[in-house]
Amino acid sequence: MVCIAAFIILALIGVFVAIISIFKPTVGKAYWKMFKKAWGCLWKKVRLQKCETGFKEDVKNTILSRVIVKHPKWVKPLSVIIEIISVVIVIVAVWAILTAVKSLLALWALGSCNVSKPEACGMGAEVCSINASEPQNPIEATGRWFEEWGEIFEAIPDKFRTYNAADYDFNYVSVNPGVSADKPVAVDIFDPGCSICMVSYRNQKEAGFFDSYDVHLVPFAIQDADGNYKFANSEIIVRYMFAVEQLRSGMAVKILDRIFTGRNHDGISYQNMFNDSYTHDEAVAKLESWIVADGFDEKSLAELRTIVSYPEITDKMNENRNIVENELHVKGIPTTIYDGIRHTGLWSAE
Repeated sequence: MVCIAAFIILALIGVFVAIISIFKPTVGKAYWKMFKKAWGCLWKKVRLQKCETGFKEDVKNTILSRVIVKHPKWVKPLSVIIEIISVVIVIVAVWAILTAVKSLLALWALGSCNVSKPEACGMGAEVCSINASEPQNPIEATGRWFEEWGEIFEAIPDKFRTYNAADYDFNYVSVNPGVSADKPVAVDIFDPGCSICMVSYRNQKEAGFFDSYDVHLVPFAIQDADGNYKFANSEIIVRYMFAVEQLRSGMAVKILDRIFTGRNHDGISYQNMFNDSYTHDEAVAKLESWIVADGFDEKSLAELRTIVSYPEITDKMNENRNIVENELHVKGIPTTIYDGIRHTGLWSAE
């Protein structure tokens, strides 16, 4: 292990030695000589051959040269410590390489280098992530590490698929019901509380995306592994969208449009109000005020309230969750499917 650890350390300091050797060529020559020995030893280890003991002793003697003179009795225990440190260095290096490979594969296959918390990856797409539960102990953390590898390999075939938006049996609301039959279908998965979804919606609206496609809006309230909702009031918004669409097609998108583009009298975005200010009852009152303003009378409103609590609405939400998380393996939204591709993250016309 000593020669492998030495190779790892020499490889890490190579850049600095290269700079120093510009001014002191002897340092570079000595480093290169040692590095070639370390590489030769490592290469033999890879081929399951016995490494030269001379190099291992050279490393130890270099480290222990001063100790031998002043404290000869320390040589043996320090030699053991060097072996232990070498093992630790090799383990850490292997773990770091595996983690780097896993992150790169996850970035390619899932769009985020962090499988469990996609929005924590600075290199991935801008998303509101569907996070996995936090491990509670080292055993769960180890299990989660291997589960992430499984999720990555499970998602790799998706990179080579052609997606047909019409193939997925989502429960949805239409942007332009009844007038888009001749247009290609697009699926737009969003959470009413997700700020990235809000920006994507505005971009799509401004770019004419809703005019070019028969867009099926799929309301999706993100939940964690414990069933808690990521954004306050997203669940009740989704319920009202499905319920009002059942009674009067085309009204659900008006609710969404107000949340994503509207502001209150103080100039605060309605999405911020639903996420940060409104209680559950205040959110319901605001939704119903919009619905009444769009033409519902008291009788229709009473019927709507009954439908909101129906188990069928819960079933629709669960069916969508199954498709999003288990069939599509989506780790973050917004996610849009159109023209044979699946786009995850902030949508832009470019």
